Amino acid sequence: RFYEKVQGLHQDPEASVDNPLLAFSLIKRLHSDWPNVIYSGEATENAQALHASLREVEQELPGAEDLDGAAWALMRLQDVYALNVKALAKGVFQGSGTRHLPLYSPKQHVSLSADDCFHVGKVAYDTGDYYHSITWLEEAVSLFRLSYGSWNPEDRSSLEDALDHLAFSYFMAGNVSHALSLSREFLHYDPSNQRVTRNVAKYEKLLEMGMWGQQRVLWPPQLLSPPAPYALLGPLSSQPVPERLLHLGCSYETESNPYLLLQPAKKEMVQIQPYIALYHDFISDAEAETIKGLAGPWLQRSVVASGEKQQKAEYRISKSAWLKDTADPVVRAVDRRIAAVTGLDLRPPYAEYLQVVNYGLGGHYEPHFDHATSRKSPLYRMKSGNRIATVMIYLSAVEAGGSTAFIYANFSVPVVKNAALFWWNLRRNGSGDGDTLHAGCPVLAGDKWVANKWIHEHGQEFRRPCGANPWD
Repeated sequence: RFYEKVQGLHQDPEASVDNPLLAFSLIKRLHSDWPNVIYSGEATENAQALHASLREVEQELPGAEDLDGAAWALMRLQDVYALNVKALAKGVFQGSGTRHLPLYSPKQHVSLSADDCFHVGKVAYDTGDYYHSITWLEEAVSLFRLSYGSWNPEDRSSLEDALDHLAFSYFMAGNVSHALSLSREFLHYDPSNQRVTRNVAKYEKLLEMGMWGQQRVLWPPQLLSPPAPYALLGPLSSQPVPERLLHLGCSYETESNPYLLLQPAKKEMVQIQPYIALYHDFISDAEAETIKGLAGPWLQRSVVASGEKQQKAEYRISKSAWLKDTADPVVRAVDRRIAAVTGLDLRPPYAEYLQVVNYGLGGHYEPHFDHATSRKSPLYRMKSGNRIATVMIYLSAVEAGGSTAFIYANFSVPVVKNAALFWWNLRRNGSGDGDTLHAGCPVLAGDKWVANKWIHEHGQEFRRPCGANPWD
């Protein structure tokens, strides 16, 4: 039965990657549900053989970190795209509030079980995130009530577990009366539980003392600390103000470079301030696949600059690899093309290697600058100055989400396969452009690949000289 369930989820390999609910279900099945079957009482006769088989493949299965990361990814998508949890558990990507139309319609319909919802809620509960634990445990309780009495060997949790955790979550949120109601329901199923009996007495006493008026409004933790506006930019793309529309348009550009004479660059001006251009059809499908293939074996969890060090961070969820121009003729050709359209010098040490990044399930990068904002940044160890410009190439398409949102400029650029996004990180006077604060919105559905090329100040003195106005 378990095999048939996993086989059913694996019917369409593309859907396995594209649909975050399907990806979460598969990770959970393989990490926790499968061991539950392996070690169940029904498997006693075959226990030794099953355990031996599990040990053979255990290192290749998802770990606890993968499962918890998948749960956080669902919560991230819930927040950024304002998804309705009840609809999401049914496999429908429907926004809360005024957004009634599905943001994404998956090829394969996947729903989450009560135990699935419980695990997401429990991950939030264990970190004191009661906003998310309440929304997910509410759905777990609702689903457990519908199936109460039927036994499922791969489930780790039960209605009693969900009620217990949900009651305490409401208590921590200040809703004592609801915590009392849920605890009484728990005792209906397990009347001998002394701990919950004491909780009921405690809640009753608090209500008698008039403590019911201390209910707190909970918000997603991500929205409590700035910068958070990118959450609103993810699914939307703000229109430029009317007076700037005259300066925006599309054109074929040769940049007076012989490399572009026979095949001019297809340039779309996206924004004047900050200066952002999108070059369509910048690379071919074959080049994109080659770059992804070269980077694949070297992908590691992405790091960020932290003081003088680089470290992993929850605000950047992705995997990345670095490719030298000697790795393949395609990488060398892409470097030449970037130099042609930007007019900048990419010879070492004036530019960094090509960074290839893969954003998987709920992958994102919260608001950040590409240029260094402190002289202690590791970027300055390169002795080539700050990052003057960024070229970001979209190597794949995504079905939903994944836009690049510029926070202070108040607009976002959706993923356009094979296109390259270009912007200046520094003003002509060498100071950082605050309007380039940007974020990689979470991938709602699909597999997002990008390639970044960061170009530094040194070597560009005569290619992008200072202006007459010291404030430019």
